[in-house]
Amino acid sequence: MKRLFSKKGSPARDDPAAAPASGVSRRDFLKGLGTTALSAAAMSAGSVAKELEQTSTERVYGPGPVPVILSINGEKQIFQLEPRVTLLEALRTQAGLTGAKEPCDRAACGACTVLLDDVPVYACSLLAIEAQGAEITTIEGIAKDGRLTKLQQAFVQKDGLQCGYCTPGMVMTLTALLRRNPHPTEAEVRKACSGNLCRCGSYPRIFAAALDTGGAPTVSKLEVITLHDHAVA
Repeated sequence: MKRLFSKKGSPARDDPAAAPASGVSRRDFLKGLGTTALSAAAMSAGSVAKELEQTSTERVYGPGPVPVILSINGEKQIFQLEPRVTLLEALRTQAGLTGAKEPCDRAACGACTVLLDDVPVYACSLLAIEAQGAEITTIEGIAKDGRLTKLQQAFVQKDGLQCGYCTPGMVMTLTALLRRNPHPTEAEVRKACSGNLCRCGSYPRIFAAALDTGGAPTVSKLEVITLHDHAVA
């Protein structure tokens, strides 16, 4: 009688008739492993090919006008726009909302700032077609029923504007800040406004307006004093 088990009770390795305890031989295991790897590779290659095919068949927009649906200040509007049209151009020339300005058209001054889902963005550097599906808020959309917001009132009271060209962008940037952080510090206000340029130099009064809106004390450098009934910084 042939010895089927070794001294430790395991199948004898020198007996070809002996089978492992699992019922699967080493050869069958390796063959199955190789088949599984090949199947996984084939599935992966198939997925990549499918994605490439889908990408290749995606619709190409333009160069002529295409329908673009924008939600502006809570109202959805449909425009026929070329895909190259920026959001700023669409707002000013198509929607008739000229509050966002176009001084530089290079995303350098911030005067074109609008809110995209409450996030301040440069409208001159965003395609209108890319703004679909988001809520766009312009300077015209933050005052309800003709009543200025607390921040806008503070701009008037603190005389936070001179020529006023940068003011819409400043107001939108600070509106986003105050919605996110109702009580910002002076450092946070300065950082928020770092992407907005005021060539008139009204920064101290702009900062004071934002701090007043948030209820934060104004530091000595930003204090506004009164001289002959005229406020000066």
